[in-house]
Amino acid sequence: METIKNSINGGEFLVKETEAQAIFIPEEFSEEQRMMAQACQDFIDTEIEPRSAEIDSMKDSNLVPTIFNKAGELGLLGIAVPVEYGGMGMSFNTSMLIADIIGAAGSFSTTYGAHTGIGTLPILYYGTEQQKQKYLPKLATGEWAACYCLTEPDAGSDANSGKTKATLSEDGSHYLLNGQKMWISNAGFADVFIVFAKVDDDKNLSAFIVEKDFGGISMNEEEKKMGIKGSSTRQVFFNDCRVPVENMLSDRQNGFKIAVNILNIGRVKLGAGVLGGCRTVISNAVRYSTERKQFGVSINNFGAIKNKLAQMATLTYACESLCYRVGQDIEDRIAALKSEGMDDAEAKLKGVEQYAIECAIAKVHGSEVLDYVVDQGVQVYGGMGYSADAPMERAYRDARISRIYEGTNEINRMLMVGMVLKRAMKGEIDMFDAAMSVSKELTAVPSFETVDTSELLATEKEVLKKLKKVFLMVGGKAAMALQDNIESEQEIMMNLADLMIEIYASESVILRTEKLVSMKGEENCQQQIAMTKIYLSQAVDKITAAAKEAIGSFTSGDEQKVMLMGLKRFTKMDLENTKELRRAIADYMIEKGKYPFS
Repeated sequence: METIKNSINGGEFLVKETEAQAIFIPEEFSEEQRMMAQACQDFIDTEIEPRSAEIDSMKDSNLVPTIFNKAGELGLLGIAVPVEYGGMGMSFNTSMLIADIIGAAGSFSTTYGAHTGIGTLPILYYGTEQQKQKYLPKLATGEWAACYCLTEPDAGSDANSGKTKATLSEDGSHYLLNGQKMWISNAGFADVFIVFAKVDDDKNLSAFIVEKDFGGISMNEEEKKMGIKGSSTRQVFFNDCRVPVENMLSDRQNGFKIAVNILNIGRVKLGAGVLGGCRTVISNAVRYSTERKQFGVSINNFGAIKNKLAQMATLTYACESLCYRVGQDIEDRIAALKSEGMDDAEAKLKGVEQYAIECAIAKVHGSEVLDYVVDQGVQVYGGMGYSADAPMERAYRDARISRIYEGTNEINRMLMVGMVLKRAMKGEIDMFDAAMSVSKELTAVPSFETVDTSELLATEKEVLKKLKKVFLMVGGKAAMALQDNIESEQEIMMNLADLMIEIYASESVILRTEKLVSMKGEENCQQQIAMTKIYLSQAVDKITAAAKEAIGSFTSGDEQKVMLMGLKRFTKMDLENTKELRRAIADYMIEKGKYPFS
């Protein structure tokens, strides 16, 4: 499919505009991609959903590995693995789509993601040719299962402080691994372990490919968890585990870089990976609200229920919009780098690294949308929502981990702001010049120039431009006032992150709807237009609150007054009748009997 290549670099959405035709929207997936998605959905419907309670119980230790093997037989484990290594060699956004669909598989989605993402990709992107030929075909087909051993009891978010050691044997043929890892998904049945350890007294981690049969590996019993109960999670101990020197992954002390880059991929995949769960929960809520009668009518007749259904759909629509936008940006950057002669694996790493900011946004936004959706799903079900016999209880528990793994949302918020500031300091994002222009605008006479708002969504685009000025005003002033101390002011960093998230999500929604209207016509996109207006209206309120809190944290006196006046000017938006917009969206969903916007 032909798309206009997006020339905007990661983070530049804050200072540059993007045309609707330059982004990818999920309605553009090809027939082949849709067939892959349907095959994945059929797999969930036949192999997972009927056994969901059995999977969660973990009474049969062979059940999940058996389902895992069937996924391998269907090619679902090798979506991102090149054909020459036994995979399907499909595009980055296709792998996002499959992560999206498998997100409805409950705890199996964690099993799947741990294997196909953090378990397989380090070898694909950093392995030698010999390592790729040895391991990738077995991982792509499911003959071998993989896990990723980074976290330790005293090294969670601060991964590089891990204490696991690797010592070279006297004959120089092996490294002896000693240490403890925890919260290791798939550990109970994994054949291959990606293990991070420090060689001798190195400052940084190194990475190793460890086979279960190397020996010296022991485990605790399965962890008792709040959710994702059907996924294997264990502590893993290495006691003089003999790893051949040729099984070091990449260069010595390159482990931390591997971990960071692989987690970037994990973050954007997690953003997409919540979507299948969101749609399933919404569709179940729509159907239940039709079946459930109170006061002689279906509860979907009540405004409070319609409000919930429409809000769940609006947030999911926004999450879809931003995830597939960044997925295609990554894919386009990979293609551009390869056309310049860069090696395939390096191009994929550089492509993802370029959009690391947006990857973090996708993870935070997606996980928090999922949490909202499952919470409201329980509420729509009422008392039945709290029952383990209904689908909402498991969905509610399973969702909670998403805000923790792949880096907590707090860490990701600080990372995204830190990356923007570092790129601005390097001149990669023209943030400070743009911030100076906004600062001058604050003290200038306001312009009363009228803007043509006759075109569809033109008003929303004008609001979006001003929201970007809010970030430049607050972020630029905070960077100047706090300088090197800004990263220690975590509350302000998280305020700035919230501005970034809502700006990127709002822009993605507006551009998706604009492009969709150009494809299908305005009359056929009324609900999408309504969701766009609702999302932007809410984003303005969130941005106002976060910016006001930040301004109050580091300014005072006249400076504070000027900034608050600027905030009021930049967040001005006509009031929308969101009640009627939500009712129209909910009525459409009730008519279709599901979430109908993908």
